[in-house]
Amino acid sequence: MDIQEYFSRISYRGSHNKLDLATMSDIFQHHIQAVPFENLSIHCGESIELNLEATYNKIVRKKRGGWCMENNYLLSWVLKTLGYDVTLLGAKVYVPELDAYPDEIDHLLLRVELDGKSYIVDGGFGMAYQLWQPMELISGTDQPQTPGVFRFQEKSGTWYLEKVKRKQCVLNQSTSTSQNVENEVCRRVYLFTLQPRDIEEFRGCNAHLQTAPDSLFVTKSICSLQTADGIRALVGWKLTEMKYNYRDNMDLVEIRIIADEEMEKTLKEKFNITLDKKFVPVNTSRLSLF
Repeated sequence: MDIQEYFSRISYRGSHNKLDLATMSDIFQHHIQAVPFENLSIHCGESIELNLEATYNKIVRKKRGGWCMENNYLLSWVLKTLGYDVTLLGAKVYVPELDAYPDEIDHLLLRVELDGKSYIVDGGFGMAYQLWQPMELISGTDQPQTPGVFRFQEKSGTWYLEKVKRKQCVLNQSTSTSQNVENEVCRRVYLFTLQPRDIEEFRGCNAHLQTAPDSLFVTKSICSLQTADGIRALVGWKLTEMKYNYRDNMDLVEIRIIADEEMEKTLKEKFNITLDKKFVPVNTSRLSLF
């Protein structure tokens, strides 16, 4: 594994000599705009390994994406290699349709200590709730980013991440199915504690999420990528392209349905992904990702 090869993969040509917030943020932004959040392996008959070298080969050499335990595990290696102080944390992702958090951790994120402050670095959430910059770990303070306003709330040692939602202008409303969350003003994203985690603690959820019949990742094929001014996402056959804050605190959303024969071309043109095996799109869950 080679840091320069990784930088080439994310098209990062900046300096990395200074261990500062600007450098970390720049690398992070390049990562999320180059490496998709995706679970396509599950829908190609491949297993997702929780192994750093396998993840490196998949994301860096094969130019694929990955989910949180791949993206953030790789980012932890990158930041540690550069000299940053990185700790793995475990989170529980909020399920809006159930208005609940799961019993067990199901999300990997990073805490970075830098210049006497703590930052949360999470390059593996994807969709419209993907952070675009590291967030300072402070409670109750709005932290505006291009995707929207994020903030942490801390209660009795548990930290909650939430995002203030913008209104959406959906160009072709007939293909939209997110009316049930249309009136949300603020979306809870996940909760976590500052208990340091070891990668071994994620082996159970890594296996469960790719095999359980009710897992979101089994019931939906997902591929999303942050762009210069928004996000594009392919969920099942539905391709959504969103432009953030294009007018009066409103996001512009365009949706179209992709035919099976267009899948390969769409993945290549929109996400720079070429798959080795036959991909079978799936979208049988009602859970909203926007």
